[in-house]
Amino acid sequence: MPVALRSVLLLSAIQTLAQGIPDAVAKRQATQLRDQYDFVILGGGTAGLTVADRLSEAFPRKTVLVIEYGEIEYGRGYFDPPQVEHAPGFPGASRWTFNSLPSPHVTNKTAMVVVGKVVGGSSCVNGQFFDRGSRHDFDVWDTATGIEGFDQSEHRWNWEGIFPYFKKSVTFTQPPESSVKEFGYTWDDSVYGGTTPIHSSFPPFQWADRPIVQDALKEMDIPSLEECAGGDKAGICWIPTSQHPTTSRRSHSGLGHYAAVNTTRDNYDLLVQHQALRVLYPGGKAQDGRPPLVEVRSLSDGQLFNVTAKLEVIISAGALHTPTILHRSGLGPADILQKAGISTVVDLPGVGANLQDHSSSIIEWNYTKPLGLSPLPIDMYDPAFIADATAGFDETPARGAYTLAMRNNAIYIPLANMTTDFDTIITAIKQQIVNPPSDNAALYLPPDISTSPAMIAGYQHQLALLLKFLSHASAPSLEVPFGGGTSLSTVNLHPFSRGSVRLNSTHPLEQPVLDYRSGSNPLDIAVYVAHLRYLRRVVDSPTMRAHGAIEVAPGGNVTSTEQLADYARRSVQLSLHHPCCTAAMLPREMGGVVGKDLKVHGADGLRVVDMSVAPLLPSSHTSSLAYAIGEKAADIIIQEWENAE
Repeated sequence: MPVALRSVLLLSAIQTLAQGIPDAVAKRQATQLRDQYDFVILGGGTAGLTVADRLSEAFPRKTVLVIEYGEIEYGRGYFDPPQVEHAPGFPGASRWTFNSLPSPHVTNKTAMVVVGKVVGGSSCVNGQFFDRGSRHDFDVWDTATGIEGFDQSEHRWNWEGIFPYFKKSVTFTQPPESSVKEFGYTWDDSVYGGTTPIHSSFPPFQWADRPIVQDALKEMDIPSLEECAGGDKAGICWIPTSQHPTTSRRSHSGLGHYAAVNTTRDNYDLLVQHQALRVLYPGGKAQDGRPPLVEVRSLSDGQLFNVTAKLEVIISAGALHTPTILHRSGLGPADILQKAGISTVVDLPGVGANLQDHSSSIIEWNYTKPLGLSPLPIDMYDPAFIADATAGFDETPARGAYTLAMRNNAIYIPLANMTTDFDTIITAIKQQIVNPPSDNAALYLPPDISTSPAMIAGYQHQLALLLKFLSHASAPSLEVPFGGGTSLSTVNLHPFSRGSVRLNSTHPLEQPVLDYRSGSNPLDIAVYVAHLRYLRRVVDSPTMRAHGAIEVAPGGNVTSTEQLADYARRSVQLSLHHPCCTAAMLPREMGGVVGKDLKVHGADGLRVVDMSVAPLLPSSHTSSLAYAIGEKAADIIIQEWENAE
């Protein structure tokens, strides 16, 4: 896909417009709030609104408050026409854009990270690629740590423990027979079954050159799978889109878990345009059996006030803001808090550590023979084509190119199946795990935690989990989305490098400081090289040669390992906007922040429910997992308070 076209599509992807989510009952002033609430949720995003919906439904006599920085808006899809229902005045209002510190190991590149700043969170601004992780992802999450109190938890986060919540969290609608016949969509109804107003479906449009790449992949003996959402996804997959099956409008938690229920829930309040600054434990004692207060700031007038939770506070501000709230609250690494002038309430070195994100390099080619196909992505430069696509998007049912969000195909390839260097990479992982571990771990952890015994132990544990995962012949290491055009991205699903999210010590109310440290563990560069070598075989396949495909990047003159490594460092996109893991579900002795019940270690009445609790990135985009975490967390909380009554 040409660079200019990718830029056009990215711009379309992150545009946001105001649209009619019912907002009459949303609160905008402290005077509109109740004296206290049973549950207070900090963040009205993907997981936070899921929890709020389920708690207010399960406990009609208990009150739930969600505090959200953003406003009630409608997030546009990747390919939605910007001129449809255009509402000026919201430039950037529904997204946070973070720029990380430079990463010296990848030519000082910086990560640009986009997350939601809107009711609905990142489900309003993402690419709508609604896949799920592999069963192996979650089975390693549940691997024994040797810490008895953690391992003996009744809450299981293996595949069997999380799969029911994937099913519950979404309503899948089968595509019409005409689309099945035209595009070859496949699925398995048994892996779905939810009735929630969060929708997934397949669009009524695909680019005509998509099958060329699919045929080339089949020539590499990659199996075509009927369904990839049931735990097994090593092969060629069809991936549904998080969109309404008729209108093709984006489906997100602001619609499904707030707008769909808010007028019928007297116990469910949403406070918008307010910032949850921190939680406050009276006397600085986090274990007195009571939940903390929540300090809130009004964005309209700067007023500060406290909100009282009777039962518990749930932080659901996402992987970048959740650790910042914890830091401001005195929950984090004691030495870092001290430098910021914050009194330590609970010393938790893992808060803000363990930052992970998907990243990608790219293979590009040109076709030297006419394809004789239509429509093609290049048609998005044709005013007549755009006009027809725009008109089609506004029809019911919607039709045309703007109904296609990111893409609907991807391959997922295990490392063992793609490279002759597999044994070399596995050996290198083992060498990083060997005793004494501190010598190796200190090299690959952020310097401010590299001497922490807990963080060293946690990183060694993660390396062991990654070794276990990558050794499976069906556990994906590489994702390659495809759907048309002349480029393919090599998505590294399981990075070894670890970054951090730190409080801006001089301006603690502003955005945190992100340090991705991409490529700081050389294993990531070795994996990139393996991915690139594997994927360039697609361009050299018989099907692609028949169409005159000529590789232009990295280019035929780039052949050696060092040349490919250099290309990877220069071409890598450091963030695919899937940050996670900064309040990891691990034992405190391993740098963990929450237990398997999602309660913050050493802090009463406080949980974290969002992507920050994941200990490792999944083999998927993160939206579907955020919903599933919210659903599972809600069940855990409901069970606890039902038993307490």
